[in-house]
Amino acid sequence: MVFQALATKASIMIPATLAYFQDASEQAVGWDPVSLWHQMGWMGRTVVIILFVMSAWSIGVMIDRYIAFNAARKQSRAFAPAVAGALRDGKIEEAIRIAERNKKSHLAKVVTAGLQEFKAHSDSNEISGEQVEASRRALERAEAIVHAELKRGLSSLATIGSTAPFVGLLGTVVGILTAFKKIQETKAAGLASVAGGISEALVTTAVGLFVAIPAVMMFNYFTGKVEAFDVEMDNSSSELVDYFIKRTGRK
Repeated sequence: MVFQALATKASIMIPATLAYFQDASEQAVGWDPVSLWHQMGWMGRTVVIILFVMSAWSIGVMIDRYIAFNAARKQSRAFAPAVAGALRDGKIEEAIRIAERNKKSHLAKVVTAGLQEFKAHSDSNEISGEQVEASRRALERAEAIVHAELKRGLSSLATIGSTAPFVGLLGTVVGILTAFKKIQETKAAGLASVAGGISEALVTTAVGLFVAIPAVMMFNYFTGKVEAFDVEMDNSSSELVDYFIKRTGRK
């Protein structure tokens, strides 16, 4: 009788156990991008879309600034010796033409403003300390404008770098809430019931970091470049003012 009861109980439990494992395997979480996307809720998908938009924006800014800075550096290297030679010979108009041919150079933009201001007073034969000071102010205004142009887009990189982890954290919270909701619905705390929510939480966290880390790194890199450009513009302005003072003294 005992063996018969055990056999009967086993015949009931074994199919049920096999059915459980079969059901768990059918509910297994896929880890490829398509499966992860389909397993996400609408809130998780919204977070991922926002992060990808932020990533695309930051990549666009990186490409734009990289091209602009490379062009500025390349043209400035050709501009500096050429304009120095023209000024050494006293050819201010030639120096202005050289600057206008290098419009992407940060140095050319600043030097052009100072030369044009000085040339206006030079043509009127009214060069004095006040006119040199006017040229200095023109150089300072040009420096401020070029500095703002060089920094264009960098604030968005800083914003993305600082906010993307928190957007990813929002997805993490949503994923954990989804996991608890599944537990409540299935009345079980097995892996199959919470895997979807946990995977959603981890994916959004990872995407947030993936967006933020390059944005912060490139923001620091470009900020260093802008600071180097500022030093070059300050030096060029000082040298040009010294040149104006010497010209004034000769007159």
